[in-house]
Amino acid sequence: MRELQLATIDGGERRISRSRLSNFTTQLRGQALLPRDPGYDAARTVWNAMVDKHPGLIARCATTSDVVACVNFAKEHDLLLSVRGGGHNYAGKAVCEGGLMIDLSRLNQVVVDADAKRARAQGGALLHDLDVAAQAHGLAVPAGVVGHTGVGGLTLGGGMGWLT
Repeated sequence: MRELQLATIDGGERRISRSRLSNFTTQLRGQALLPRDPGYDAARTVWNAMVDKHPGLIARCATTSDVVACVNFAKEHDLLLSVRGGGHNYAGKAVCEGGLMIDLSRLNQVVVDADAKRARAQGGALLHDLDVAAQAHGLAVPAGVVGHTGVGGLTLGGGMGWLT
């Protein structure tokens, strides 16, 4: 394959040369997956099994710089872009058809400031990650009851917890 064809934000398609794609993917500390790569199907799968979309490219980001590179690449080429945090959204908005999907699952660190009773969670952190980090300091989080739900989605308006 000499070119990669990706969906654009206006519903069209953009051809990306192999050299441009290589320049982009070599910037990433994480992994770039194409549809025929091992791990692609697992990476595009979300909680709702009825969602069966196929991104043209998946970036499994390992650093914040990876995310920035992905957003810039998508902007430069007007690509359709989706972001997968926890992958629990019922509507499956984390997975785009034909575009670039940013997978944050490797960015799942949670840091708790016990004195301030405040936690900072990366975009791929799950409620389980947050609960474990909080409990290590004798704290609890009143958000959600399903450990495999993403903190981002819970924070933005979903999930009633046991302590709510």
